[in-house]
Amino acid sequence: MAASPHAELFELLDITGEDATECAHLLGTPPDEPVLQAMKAMQERLGTFPVDSIRADGAVETVWIEALLRFAPSVHAYHLELGISPAVSAASLADMGLQLRINRRVHGRFGLDTWSWLTLHMAGNLFRLGRLQFHLVPADGRGSGWVLGVHIPEDGGLSPALVDASFAEAGSFFPRYFPDKPARKATCDSWMLDPYLVERLPDSNIASFAGRFTLDRCTDAPTDAIYFTFRQRGLHDLDKLPRETSLQRVVLERIDDGGIWQLGHGHLAL
Repeated sequence: MAASPHAELFELLDITGEDATECAHLLGTPPDEPVLQAMKAMQERLGTFPVDSIRADGAVETVWIEALLRFAPSVHAYHLELGISPAVSAASLADMGLQLRINRRVHGRFGLDTWSWLTLHMAGNLFRLGRLQFHLVPADGRGSGWVLGVHIPEDGGLSPALVDASFAEAGSFFPRYFPDKPARKATCDSWMLDPYLVERLPDSNIASFAGRFTLDRCTDAPTDAIYFTFRQRGLHDLDKLPRETSLQRVVLERIDDGGIWQLGHGHLAL
């Protein structure tokens, strides 16, 4: 059997199984105008260190999936031009395959409702280094100082040793490849930094992770804990969700008690 013409791309993006079949179908014909426009929007951002993802009213998921697929090699080439290893580039871009698998789990179909999130990767300033992702951005949006936004992919544990190793790698990676953009601070915006979670699960890896950050403020985020714990959009049918782990029980019990989950916004010095 002949190898897929897209095998190298799908390996780079960690796209597998039915998702690979669907993606190959999207790539089977030349890109139409909406796809070309989406690619143009990403090209204009490549290497510019944007803080925010692309958002588009009335966006069609398959348009953006195809555009992301077609544009990813340009991002990989940009990484390599900077001297970044193929392995780090691939680990960073592999979030696309992960997000496709998550979408299939959440919705039971091929799609990418997190396509906007992946446009951050396509700007070339978000990297997977070990357990964590780090997003190098201007501190105030204008370039006077730099920070690393920290994100937590779902695929693995969050042991202190893994987190330590990830921060250590970031500590050498960014000064090496972006010496003119020194980041003195890391920030994290996550439901895992909600003080309620630390209070209820004080000996957990999540509490250990949250404890690294100085909490600046909290904002209501009623659905985040449900989505990231159960991969369900919205607060419907909560009685049908499992309560097998201590985390699952804590997430649901707070809502049962009339509480609202929050997004914790914190920082730490690098």
